[in-house]
Amino acid sequence: MSKGWLRAIASNPVLADSIAIVGLVDLNRETAENLAAEFGLEGAVIGSDLSDVIAATKADLVFDIVIPSARYDVVSTALTAGCHVLSEKPMAASLAEGAALIDLAAETGRIHAVIQNRRFISGIRRLRRFVESGAIGELTGIHCDFFLAPHFGGFRDEMDNVLLLDMAIHTFDAARYVADKKPLAVYCVERNPKGSWYRHGASANAIFEFSDDVVFTYRGSWCAEGERTSWESQWRLVGSKGMLTWDGEEGFKAAIAGEEPGLLRGVTCVNVPGPERDGETHGHASVIAEFIAAIRSGKQPETVNSDNIRSLAMVFGAIESAKSGRRIEISA
Repeated sequence: MSKGWLRAIASNPVLADSIAIVGLVDLNRETAENLAAEFGLEGAVIGSDLSDVIAATKADLVFDIVIPSARYDVVSTALTAGCHVLSEKPMAASLAEGAALIDLAAETGRIHAVIQNRRFISGIRRLRRFVESGAIGELTGIHCDFFLAPHFGGFRDEMDNVLLLDMAIHTFDAARYVADKKPLAVYCVERNPKGSWYRHGASANAIFEFSDDVVFTYRGSWCAEGERTSWESQWRLVGSKGMLTWDGEEGFKAAIAGEEPGLLRGVTCVNVPGPERDGETHGHASVIAEFIAAIRSGKQPETVNSDNIRSLAMVFGAIESAKSGRRIEISA
C-alpha cells in the first residue's frame, strides 16, 4: 500500500512540492531499501525503529501504512514524538485503542486522521450531493452489494473477520458519509463460505440502524467467483419521493414517482449532477491534500480520528453481532 501513497503524492504537483519523504521505516530493512530505490528516495533515512528515524530526520508527520495489529504502537509513538499522523484504515485494532489514540492526539496537539480514500471519489461525492439536493425527498434507506473474489495471499488470508475489518469499512464509512447520519445499531451474520481461501469471515450480511430512521443494509463476499460487482459496491438509495442506483462505476440512474394512473404510477427520470468539487475526487491524493491543508490551517480534516471512530464502531459492532447473534447498539 505504501506504493499507492507514494504514487498519489508524486502525481499531485501540490503534494509533491509540499511533502519531502525523509525516512522509511520497516521491520524488514530490505523492503524499505527496495522502496527507496523504486521511488528515487535514496536520500531517505532507513531504519526499523520509528522513534530513531523520527529523531534522525526531525520529521513532522508520519504516514502510517502498517497492518492493523501494529497501528496503535506506530501512531502513539509518532504522536508522542510530535508528529501529525495519517493512517491506513482501520484507525485501530479495537475501539479501546481508537479512543486512546483520540485522547493522545488531543493531549499532544497533533492531528491523527484516516485515509478513507473510498469516500474521496467522484461517485460517493455525487451520491452525497444528490441526497443533500432533496431530489428523491427524505432519505430512508441505503442498500449496498459487494461481491468479488480477490486472491491476495499474505496477511489477509489469515485475518479474523477479513471482509468486515479490511474491506467493508470502506462501504460502511462511505454510507455514513452519504447519509450524513449517526450509526445507532447493527445486526450481522458473518460466514466463511464453502470454497473460501480465507481463514475466517469472508462474507457478511449486515443491517444498520442510522439516526432519523434511515436503514443501511450491506451484503458482501470476498470469495464470490463469477459476475462481480465494482470494488465500490453497487448502491441503491431510497427516498420518500424516489430512488437512485449506482453501479459503482459510471452508471447512475435516478427517478421519482410518475403520474400514471393505476397500481404502479411510473417514473420520472432525474438528472444526477457531477461532484461539486473535483479536487475531492482523487482518492488517496485528495485525502492527503486535505490532511496537509488541515495541518496548515489548524482545522480538523474530514476523516479525523474523532469522527472516523464511528466507522470503526460500525465494524466492531457488526463483528460483535456476528459473534453473539444479537442486535448490537453502537455508542461511538
